[in-house]
Amino acid sequence: MNRVHIKTYGCQMNERDSEAVAAMLRARGYRIVESEEDCDVLLLNTCSVRDAAEQKAIGKATNMLAQKRRNPDFVLGILGCMAQNRGASLLDRLPDVDLIVGTQKFHRVPEYLDNLRAAREAGAPIGQAIIDTAEEAGSQNTIRDHLEVPDRRVSAFVSIQQGCNMDCAFCIVPTTRGDERSRPMDDIVAECEQLAARGTREITLLGQIVTSYGRRDYPHTGGVCPFVQLLERVHAVPGVERIRFTSPHPRGFRQDLADAFARLPKLGEYVHLPVQSGSNRILRAMRRPYTRERYLEIVACLRAAQPAMAFSTDVIVGFPGETDADFEDTCELCRSVDYDMAYIFKYSVRTGTPAATMPDPVPEEVREERNRILLEIMQAGSLRRSQSLVGTVQEVLVEGPDKTGERYSGRTRGNRVTVFEGAPRLVGSLVQVEITRASVSTLYGTLVPAGAGLQSAGAGASL
Repeated sequence: MNRVHIKTYGCQMNERDSEAVAAMLRARGYRIVESEEDCDVLLLNTCSVRDAAEQKAIGKATNMLAQKRRNPDFVLGILGCMAQNRGASLLDRLPDVDLIVGTQKFHRVPEYLDNLRAAREAGAPIGQAIIDTAEEAGSQNTIRDHLEVPDRRVSAFVSIQQGCNMDCAFCIVPTTRGDERSRPMDDIVAECEQLAARGTREITLLGQIVTSYGRRDYPHTGGVCPFVQLLERVHAVPGVERIRFTSPHPRGFRQDLADAFARLPKLGEYVHLPVQSGSNRILRAMRRPYTRERYLEIVACLRAAQPAMAFSTDVIVGFPGETDADFEDTCELCRSVDYDMAYIFKYSVRTGTPAATMPDPVPEEVREERNRILLEIMQAGSLRRSQSLVGTVQEVLVEGPDKTGERYSGRTRGNRVTVFEGAPRLVGSLVQVEITRASVSTLYGTLVPAGAGLQSAGAGASL
């Protein structure tokens, strides 16, 4: 009972949590297997941002209960946000689940699996599920282990902060992730140094609101906030070639962060800047502490500091009370910002959030239509932005073979996937690629030989 498969739903933080759990389990002697068909233990690391995400995980768990009936020793565990949100009530739907572990208890998973395995090996009758969704001080410091892989890992996520102190009306995250908690800066830098020594070239710093990092733990120094101080220290790590971060909040963008994009060359000129709505009236209802005007000021400030800046965003359509005029405000803002990519969500009721009881729900068919319209706007903008790069030369960090296995791929400084003819020796290196064609989300090009004399595209054209 030592073969474990972890299936992850949801965001990059969930991916990072799953990797940390896998590394801890491997250190304890468990085997991490790629296929759920080969496992003795299946762990579902779940998401609660939308009801559909929870239902998907519940559906998967329900299907796996048939395997438990065939093999009573098979272990099924539910981890993460849905486990935190629903706790023991999950057993009403899934009475045969063995393990329910919340977001502050990931580091306890090896211990709990050891207990289950010992009971099975001793021939003890299968007992009640192990449930642990309690808060634990310092739990944010336990997401630090990384899997060692045979091939060099070019990019890695580093968790710097857990939890959220915002009270957005639509969001369940403060319930599932708890209060805002930051890791010590020295520990984060040490983790980045260890990754760089193993061949990692790109670090993505993760947090629920990453720009709030350390605001209660470290002073502003010379007008520089703790998050920017952390960026400076990671920037100084030898071997790290690029730095990214997600997910921020518009309120965290002050002049010091904008200036960092101009003076820290390793900081890729790409920002994920969630807007949620372009209507001031809906932003107030959502409890988002900014206006559309302030949001556009932030965009302008970032582009002034770094004209090459690429933007992605999150948008919710069909929030309770959203009118046609409110939706048009959102469309107009999206056209104005000219995003490179967007994640568009139809509003989903999350029980326990303020929005769940708000009046004037938007009918499903209206939400569907607004989702379609905005998606078309965003796709057209993304295609236009991609096609503007045809004929330019872009710096690409080579990640490995593309999905076909026939060519190689990497990302530009502006986070565009780029596909080209390459070789294994290039993995982990920065190369120049001349862009020859483009789709909505992918660039295609040819390698520029070293010393060919071609110059990279200017700041205003690079993505």
